[in-house]
Amino acid sequence: MIDFVPDPALYPFASRWFDSSAGRVHYIDEGTGPPLVFCHGSPTWSFLYRHLVRALRGRFRCIAVDHLGFGLSERPAGFGYTVSEHTTVTGELIDHLRLDGFLLMGQDWGGPIGLGAAATRADRVKGIVVGNTVFWPIAQPANLAFGVIMSSPPLQRRILERNLLVERFLLGRPGPALTPAEADHYRAVQPTKEARRGLAVMPGEIRAARPLLEKLAADVPARLGTKPTLAVWGMRDVVFRPRACLPRVRSAFTELEVVELRRAGHFIQEDAPDRIAAAIIERFR
Repeated sequence: MIDFVPDPALYPFASRWFDSSAGRVHYIDEGTGPPLVFCHGSPTWSFLYRHLVRALRGRFRCIAVDHLGFGLSERPAGFGYTVSEHTTVTGELIDHLRLDGFLLMGQDWGGPIGLGAAATRADRVKGIVVGNTVFWPIAQPANLAFGVIMSSPPLQRRILERNLLVERFLLGRPGPALTPAEADHYRAVQPTKEARRGLAVMPGEIRAARPLLEKLAADVPARLGTKPTLAVWGMRDVVFRPRACLPRVRSAFTELEVVELRRAGHFIQEDAPDRIAAAIIERFR
């Protein structure tokens, strides 16, 4: 486990634990109301949702998970850290908590992870929030090239030894700057080479997860497509560009509202948390 205790001034939530089939999962469970499950992507953890949980826990039961290999969750031996495996574990947590009538929000890899878990439990899903993610095979040349480059031995060494994904792509991004203490909360949960194994796998999943994404491209519209849905999209995102992605989102959901976050990039929860919280309240009140 990660030997780090978050600052309660920044992360004022009680840690909870679930022993999944693959390893011990850390999550938070705050507030009362309809359950709202938050799924993060890479290279983040539930800390990414801290502003949303604070804003929404008076109206929703906010559950934010750390996927295995991320945040305060375990780095279990023999776990592959694939999107498919994370999806299975997330589904186990939803079942463990006996969630019914729940909402799910996913961003980055948290989109396919959360939607994959939700699609097999569609009768228990109340609504969906998607933000800067995909649930179809990734075909954009820039994304494919990124996956190949980041999976190469030199870049894998930089991810493992220098924490490249956190330092360059999260903390080095344009947009609202994090405080030094906030930045340290992202660094502290990936302190060593061994702790970063889950991070290193994710770029390769752009290609390797294609079978799962092909299945989601069919399952999401078929099983979740009539659910009330909110898309909150950072319009300055260069990872999942709105021009390429929003038409696919619009075609998948019949009860969709879209909120364009004009000044936000990829990490919308850091760039526009107040607007996202307000949109969720308006859509699902």
